[in-house]
Amino acid sequence: MAKLTVIIPFYQKEPGILGRALASVFAQEFKDFDVIVVDDESPYPADGDIVGLSREERARVRIIRQENAGPGGARNTGLDHVPAQTQFVAFLDSDDTWTPGHLAAAHAAMTGFSADCYFASITGGDEFYYHFGVADLERTEAVERLSDDPLLIEVPGLTQVMLKNWSFLHLSSMVIGRPLFERVRFDAALRLAAEDVLFFCDCVLAARRVVLGGAAGAVRGEGLNIFHGVDNDSPQFLRQQFNTWVALDRLESRFAERPAEVASLRSYKQTARRQALWSQARRLRHRKLPQFDMLARWAMRDPRILASAVELAVGKFSR
Repeated sequence: MAKLTVIIPFYQKEPGILGRALASVFAQEFKDFDVIVVDDESPYPADGDIVGLSREERARVRIIRQENAGPGGARNTGLDHVPAQTQFVAFLDSDDTWTPGHLAAAHAAMTGFSADCYFASITGGDEFYYHFGVADLERTEAVERLSDDPLLIEVPGLTQVMLKNWSFLHLSSMVIGRPLFERVRFDAALRLAAEDVLFFCDCVLAARRVVLGGAAGAVRGEGLNIFHGVDNDSPQFLRQQFNTWVALDRLESRFAERPAEVASLRSYKQTARRQALWSQARRLRHRKLPQFDMLARWAMRDPRILASAVELAVGKFSR
């Protein structure tokens, strides 16, 4: 059985995307892997993108079909079906690709430094402008170099650093060991929100050691994955912001004894409130009713959103 399992959640609306991701998987220098593709009730089925694989490659790909559960739910299904002999799990979004040395670098770093979690850097196009690489952390944070070539670092107080700005982290460049994939799961209810950040934090908290690699291990797709097709004017935007707030609130409970992390999380929670309220103000400007059901649900969990609404209204009228 393979030493490493690749998990790819799949929900796409056009052919060729999964085939491109799989091509980057089978181009890896590290060859001791198998692949689980979770077809999350995709409009375009996963089967169509594996016909171009060789017989040997197809034998290493397992497709699991399920009712739509969102990206977190799809990844959980993959984690629940990892073979007993697997030592590591690597995630790859179906619209992303890996650089050829990604798995080899991850395996070497994790075995060489007894790490349970590894993050490579990731690159992308213009739509990925907010992201930055692992090497950039050395300019602003205290880090410990474990290796110069390849660049490997460890970040003391990683949770505090990532909660200030987690834009150097991405699931497609993440690899975890058995102590994590046996016990940590995504909160599938938080689809289209911050379920990945919650997963990152839970893994970092549970890991013996986390190693970060400076080299790019993945290349991000350009918006082809329709998991992320929600903009500020979408009817789903309010739910997305509520789910983000819920994820941040859960993280705050995990870091209750760490004031710096709590301060960052409370700031993000207030941003989620404001973005949600502005989206409802835009609905009114377009002569649409606010989404009262979702707002009431939010207010039951978080009465502070009412105070935020008053603050925004006062600010608007004062101007």
